[in-house]
Amino acid sequence: MLGLGGCADLGYYWQSVSGHLQMINAARPVDELLGDAHASGQLKARLALAQRIRNFAVTELKLPDNPSYRRYADLQRSAVVWNVVAAPEFSLTLKTWCFPVTGCVGYRGYFNEAEARAEAEQLKADGLEVSVYGVPAYSTLGWMNWAGGDPLLSTFIGYPEGELARLIFHELSHQVVYVKDDTMFNESFATAVERLGGQRWLDSEALRGNEKARQDYAVFDGRRRQFRALALATRRELAAVYEQNTAPAQAIPGQAAMKSIAMQRFRDEYAKLKASWGGFAGYDPWVARANNAAFGAQAAYDELVPGFEALFEREGRDWQRFYDAVKRLAGLPREERRKALQTTNTNNTDNNTETPNG
Repeated sequence: MLGLGGCADLGYYWQSVSGHLQMINAARPVDELLGDAHASGQLKARLALAQRIRNFAVTELKLPDNPSYRRYADLQRSAVVWNVVAAPEFSLTLKTWCFPVTGCVGYRGYFNEAEARAEAEQLKADGLEVSVYGVPAYSTLGWMNWAGGDPLLSTFIGYPEGELARLIFHELSHQVVYVKDDTMFNESFATAVERLGGQRWLDSEALRGNEKARQDYAVFDGRRRQFRALALATRRELAAVYEQNTAPAQAIPGQAAMKSIAMQRFRDEYAKLKASWGGFAGYDPWVARANNAAFGAQAAYDELVPGFEALFEREGRDWQRFYDAVKRLAGLPREERRKALQTTNTNNTDNNTETPNG
């Protein structure tokens, strides 16, 4: 999140620090809000749910027990930060920015949307494809627990129950394992934890008589899985096109034509999906900005998830053993990490072991 070096980076560093401090200063303890006569009943119900999810994260998923998500901040805006991602015209490889704590990552976050869009325009002027999107939450990796940790935010407190649980589990998992300079490893691990943990939460709620939360989530997640399968197919098609990137300059028009065909196929197939969903339009904004940058950013969250889910199965669905195994992977060089996850997933598939839905 933070980077420093030169006047331009100094400005970015300042907006990062000041934006985070404003958020922290706006946060109030959840227990205090639950006892506040002026807080709405709806907010209190959501905060109480979030605390049950937070406790479940500790007792059932063995995620860190610390001050994170024990306070709440109303930001009075739609996102906590806006991320800027960028990629070349014929590549899904994201441009990276390097910072002292997080290492090199494939995005740059701004607390002010206008500043994010100004950065995007500069990147476009450099010939890159760019995507700007709002982010509901981010993790400080446990570094700020001394100051109250990462708070619950108005940007996500109203999420459906299954999504709220997934988000909290995802962000907490970054405090368990985080590897500098490997966004795909970090985000795929967190996505695996959110999927596996989210399903366990919903199953436990169903046993308590709250079957509706699981049913509602099944519909939502079914659509997400269909959309991600379509996006994965498109990424693979585009990657095949871009493998010709070393061809002579005269081949570029042909590449552009094949890219255009792939993108049109993606939009056509999405229209069919949307129709099958009864017109549910939740992915319209993503599709509207779909380009190399958007597809590249999504890959970071999805690409290695099957390997992590297979590793969870291999470790007997024991959370602590799973985390210990992931920490061992984190100590390997990047390519060895990827290969180990791919091998685990292949072996798991060969043994006909089903990974859980999450």
